[in-house]
Amino acid sequence: MQIQNLKLLNFRNYHSLELSFSNNLNIFYGNNGAGKTNIVEAIYFLALTRSFINNEDKTVISYNEDVCRIEADVDQNKRNTYKIILKTNGGKVAKINNKIVSKLSNYISKIKLVLFRSDDLRLIKDSPSVRRKLLNIEISQISINYLKNLAIYNKLLKQRNAYLKMMYVNANESPEYLKTLNEKIVDVGLKVYNERKKQLAIINEKITKYFYKFTNIEGLSLIYSSDYNNLDKKQILLKMEKSLSKDLFVKKTTFGVHHDDIEFNLVGHNLKLFGSEGQQKNAVIAYKFAIIESIIEQTNEYPIFILDDLFGELDKEKIQNITNNLNSKVQTFITTTDIDFINQENLIETKIFNIKDGKIEEK
Repeated sequence: MQIQNLKLLNFRNYHSLELSFSNNLNIFYGNNGAGKTNIVEAIYFLALTRSFINNEDKTVISYNEDVCRIEADVDQNKRNTYKIILKTNGGKVAKINNKIVSKLSNYISKIKLVLFRSDDLRLIKDSPSVRRKLLNIEISQISINYLKNLAIYNKLLKQRNAYLKMMYVNANESPEYLKTLNEKIVDVGLKVYNERKKQLAIINEKITKYFYKFTNIEGLSLIYSSDYNNLDKKQILLKMEKSLSKDLFVKKTTFGVHHDDIEFNLVGHNLKLFGSEGQQKNAVIAYKFAIIESIIEQTNEYPIFILDDLFGELDKEKIQNITNNLNSKVQTFITTTDIDFINQENLIETKIFNIKDGKIEEK
């Protein structure tokens, strides 16, 4: 899978832009604020229908413009044209070969993409919600059913939380409806749990290898923690019933897969608590490479790999670890302030773009 070209209309600081890419490596370099990240953000938006910078779609539309368009031809054994159209009124349309895709969940899994940016180092240090969010994005590209089940679960969760608030105000509200919601939530929650468990097991088979490549240290693994661990449906429903008084007090559901977390563990030690800064960074890099290999293995497609702000938080050794292990069949996009640190041997079949004040010159 390769993005052949990119056309932008009113996206961030690019009012009109057309670029063609190498199937191997593409590097965008220039000073901070020049517009490098905007290019890869557009590619990410095209694949996942959202930005990795801001949750509000309209923020990517150029100032004083009403509409924005991102378009690209993608080689997937045959050429397909993908297009996202955004409007300031909140409208968002996704098209494949000029045909509107009515449900975004049927669009998102089409272009496989893995993103690494310096901000991803939060994956270990930050809250469980950050790790769940990134894990959901990765799994959704492998399994469209996972994305659909996750959407159903979140919808049912909102319904249950709303009903808990009603029960808190009015004690006469029927508990039977709550039992029906519990049944539905657990059924779909088990599907989400089982897919996460399966995917993390596959990632675990690969992350140890990459971490050893980068550090010469063995024993990195991911530990999956969930309220559903080692429980069947009957046991889960019983746990939900026992947590009802607590749920009513806080007016939300306190038990379920929406509290799941993953721990980066090195030989029995939680890297968040006991790992060095260098070990944590290498663990996140290893995780990204494991995700790429997992996508290839399960979908038989090579994802797009985006490395945004490559030098932001990484030293020369870690940069070399990344660039030396890039798969030549994985089309890669790198943004950086300096290309001198990149091994020249890795620049075969490479396009280099210099960006200055929103203007792009191909080197």
